[in-house]
Amino acid sequence: MKTFISTLIFFFVLASFAVDKNMVITHSQTIDSLGACQGISNQNGRIFLYGDREVGMIREYKLEGDSLKYLNKEMRLTLNDTDVINHPTGIAYQDKMPVFIGNSIRLNKEGNLWRAVIYCIDWDGLQRTNKLDGNLINTIDDDACVQGTRPEYVQYKNKWYVATADYGEKANEVRLYNSSALKYAKRTTEKGVLFKKFNCTPWVQNLFGMADKGILVLIQNKTAGKQWRFTYVDLEKSIESGKEFIIKVVDINERVDELEGFAFLNNKYTSGIAVTSSQKNNVNLMGVNW
Repeated sequence: MKTFISTLIFFFVLASFAVDKNMVITHSQTIDSLGACQGISNQNGRIFLYGDREVGMIREYKLEGDSLKYLNKEMRLTLNDTDVINHPTGIAYQDKMPVFIGNSIRLNKEGNLWRAVIYCIDWDGLQRTNKLDGNLINTIDDDACVQGTRPEYVQYKNKWYVATADYGEKANEVRLYNSSALKYAKRTTEKGVLFKKFNCTPWVQNLFGMADKGILVLIQNKTAGKQWRFTYVDLEKSIESGKEFIIKVVDINERVDELEGFAFLNNKYTSGIAVTSSQKNNVNLMGVNW
């Protein structure tokens, strides 16, 4: 009976997504001083954009109407005035959990060799001092990755894990790490860090977990560094099968720039913000009608 009910619930969710009217850009704006924007983190209504200006940095904004307003709050990801997290590619934040920031470091001009690093951060301290000095808890080599790292908290069976994904053309995976083990590890290949993983499609720039629906959104490019794609996967079925279980794919065909990140703005998942690395129209409010 339990299995039958679970199946009915899954097909109800699937059906509700099948009749959607798509994801639509409702307003675009240009936000400067980010360098190339690399992502967005919505923390209970507090909105942070992060980028790779002359140093890696994070800025805080609030939504006013259909636009973001800068709150004159900037955190520079430097240690002893030296750029440390130069290319931030993810902020894993969840109440009362360790905070992690990813850094994907290109090692050659072709972009096929990368070093991926995850930093455990004193997030409250970083916001007080606006720099990493005294706030860098641990540095972890994400050597389990294929290409780059982009940490984000996701919920699986009522427990929070730090998920990340690869950006390469092949052999891409979504991996779930135990946050308590990750906090103290030196490498993600250490015993006890990796919890589960599954194969996924290429060019994942970032992740967003819809915890109450059991859905993970892969925020992707359609080709290397170009165009927008959102792939909704059933997290539990993906983990069980070892391969992404796709519910639906949404392409935003009118945009050919490099989608970098996306976050929903409310728990009804009716609006969100997508960010790109472009110098113009890099912040985009989106309406979502399921």
